[in-house]
Amino acid sequence: MTPAPSGEATFLASRDDRELIARTLYAYAAGCDTFDREAIRATVADDVWAQYGNGEPIIGGDALADWISGMTSAITWQQHTLTVYTIDVDGDHADALTYLHSYQGFADDPDTALVMAGRYHDEFRRTDVGWRISRRTMDYLWATESSISSTFMPLLGGLGPGVWSRDR
Repeated sequence: MTPAPSGEATFLASRDDRELIARTLYAYAAGCDTFDREAIRATVADDVWAQYGNGEPIIGGDALADWISGMTSAITWQQHTLTVYTIDVDGDHADALTYLHSYQGFADDPDTALVMAGRYHDEFRRTDVGWRISRRTMDYLWATESSISSTFMPLLGGLGPGVWSRDR
């Protein structure tokens, strides 16, 4: 049996794990932003338990990826901005706190963006394919609607060529 790392080796292993966990969080957000169900699915454990706000818990990786796809079906573009606040690694388990700002645009109101803030409280499990979210609780903190400037944006050349859009 290989002895457990100690000292600098433990710090380096933990640092590498924290980086891989942060990458998993960013991959989840990018999957949401690009409406890529499979990318979202690849970040969560098969038996993930997740609760968003006061909604009913969602159990299972496929169920969660399907739920997210359904919840974002009316969205034409979105952008998740994450601040990974803490990641605590303990062997093959980790806990993370991530702050979120999410911006979303809808086809039925293209001149308005929904701006939402929240926090992800995640548990991770190391699997044979890397770190996966095994439990998630999301706290919604606030949301507001914001006008997309119809005078300023044209001066910049418009909203862009469909970046993070279903139309791309």
